[in-house]
Amino acid sequence: MSTAPPHILVVEDDRETRALIAKYLRNNECHVVTAQDGREMDSRLSDQRVDLVVLDVMLPGEDGLSLCRRVRASSPLPIIMLTARGEDVDRILGLEMGADDYLAKPFNPRELLARIRSVLRRQSLAQTASATSGATALTFLGWRIDFRLRELRNPDGALVAMTSAEFDLLQAFCERPGRVLSREALLDLTHGRNAGSFERSIDVLVSRIRRKIEPDPQSVSIIKTVRSGGYMFTPAVETV
Repeated sequence: MSTAPPHILVVEDDRETRALIAKYLRNNECHVVTAQDGREMDSRLSDQRVDLVVLDVMLPGEDGLSLCRRVRASSPLPIIMLTARGEDVDRILGLEMGADDYLAKPFNPRELLARIRSVLRRQSLAQTASATSGATALTFLGWRIDFRLRELRNPDGALVAMTSAEFDLLQAFCERPGRVLSREALLDLTHGRNAGSFERSIDVLVSRIRRKIEPDPQSVSIIKTVRSGGYMFTPAVETV
């Protein structure tokens, strides 16, 4: 997320729940506007800047799933859906309609805030990704990484064995050369959170990758550690 406070629209018909969410988010450096139904949501979207919508499924009139589909048809605006029903079918429908994440009630406001930050961070990373991110293969320092075949070859052309997690992380680095990527960002980019992973696992994976691609793993030059920041992939990257 950027340093500017994110603007969050909370669409929830229950007054107490709406007020609770809004208060918690405001206390955590978010700018919040609220709506109790689709009509008010449309009004807020038309006259205010909104970075993300927290959208309840069960609303009077047009329900949240329909609203999600309608917003997504015309905008990439991130959406996190809420529901009192924790059923898989609701979650699947919400995601199929274009929701970026899904949270079942009752939930801890801290978890909602974490989901909001994660979704906004993913969006920011996607918007600022390198132009090479659409390539099927890239090269750096003579190495070749093929996203279609999921292969890494060294400068001699020999295939280098990599686990799926190692490959995903190296791909994230190669697509964003010269940028400082936090451990949280790398988890989001590699979908590590969905696998129940944690920030320390990024350090382990980086260590494994370094042993495979660094000329001298004891004096790293390709994947550098940035103190209090994360990691940076330093080589120039070219499309094949």
